Amino acid sequence: MSFLNNIFGGHSEPEKSNVNWIALTSVVQLDEIIDRSNQGPVLIFKHSTRCGISRMVLKRFESKYNLEDKVTPYFLDLLAYRDISDAIAEKFKVLHQSPQLLVIKDGKSVYDVSHDAIDAVALAERI
Repeated sequence: MSFLNNIFGGHSEPEKSNVNWIALTSVVQLDEIIDRSNQGPVLIFKHSTRCGISRMVLKRFESKYNLEDKVTPYFLDLLAYRDISDAIAEKFKVLHQSPQLLVIKDGKSVYDVSHDAIDAVALAERI
């Protein structure tokens, strides 16, 4: 099963994403994210694969996303990696939400929104 197939709950025909997501599957990657954030902004999208609202927000975000060369995007499947979500909350001093979007710059969360506030156009204005 492909990464995109996992994102969309295992449907046989996943929708195409214009976001080149990096799967966040290990707590160790948080140090990589911090290092990358010193060169440019890093995006973390936390998604619950069984939640219809989260899926709707993700699809809407992806359809408006246009930051290919401006951010490094990571995708976290909350159901598979809840421990990473907990580590994100602790390391970046944010309250756990789902779905949730964070922007990490210089090792810190500088932008944190959830649910309907997740908007690719609003994000682009902040980058």
